[in-house]
Amino acid sequence: MIVYKSPEEVEKMRAANALVAGVLSELQATVKPGVTAQELDTVAETRVRAAGAVPAFKGYHGYPATLCVSINDAVVHGIPSPRELVEGDIVSLDMGVVLDGYYGDAALTVGVGAISDEAAELLAVTRAALNLAIDCARVGGRVSDLGHAVQNHVESCGFSVVREFVGHGIGTRLHEEPQIPNYGKPGRGPFLKEGMVLAIEPMVNAGRPAVRVLDDGWTAVTVDGSLSAHFEHSVAVSKDGPVILSRLD
Repeated sequence: MIVYKSPEEVEKMRAANALVAGVLSELQATVKPGVTAQELDTVAETRVRAAGAVPAFKGYHGYPATLCVSINDAVVHGIPSPRELVEGDIVSLDMGVVLDGYYGDAALTVGVGAISDEAAELLAVTRAALNLAIDCARVGGRVSDLGHAVQNHVESCGFSVVREFVGHGIGTRLHEEPQIPNYGKPGRGPFLKEGMVLAIEPMVNAGRPAVRVLDDGWTAVTVDGSLSAHFEHSVAVSKDGPVILSRLD
């Protein structure tokens, strides 16, 4: 069942997502060679709790951390480790919070120092795919329009879309209906209506789309060892068009 949010609920979600965006912005500035994923996780949890919120991921189905930190060939759900970041890495930072009963959720992928041309293009293509999907989040459209926009752009640039993980509705629960695959034909699935709030999150591989989950039960990596990038915004569907709730400004 899709839950439609009132304007008052959307404002509460805007506050939760503004917190996520602010913390991610701070973490992005902190990423540099020598920093560990665990250090980033500690900063994130400290900031979230200081703001009166609760980390949404920590304890969710047993997940042990505030952040998902996915490095290089890790696609999503990377558990923060003592591994130091090194020049040339790319690192996805994915975080959610609960504030006043409502969830915020966003992600970005950043380079550590100077990165390869391939990595830079992967990040640019994934970010652009997210923006194209967001532009489709309009009243009267269909859920599959978003995934079609992502797939069309990503594959035209020579990269591939991960199939195993999808975007989702969000509200008083982290994962609500509808699911939002990042691929498919347009004009299918539920109609988009005012009051829907969607966590839109393309996951894009430089190589083939296949992924596997490591023995930790969480970290998903590319099967072929290729780089992967992940960007996410929580977006409200309004009569005036898409509203990005997790934009820092």
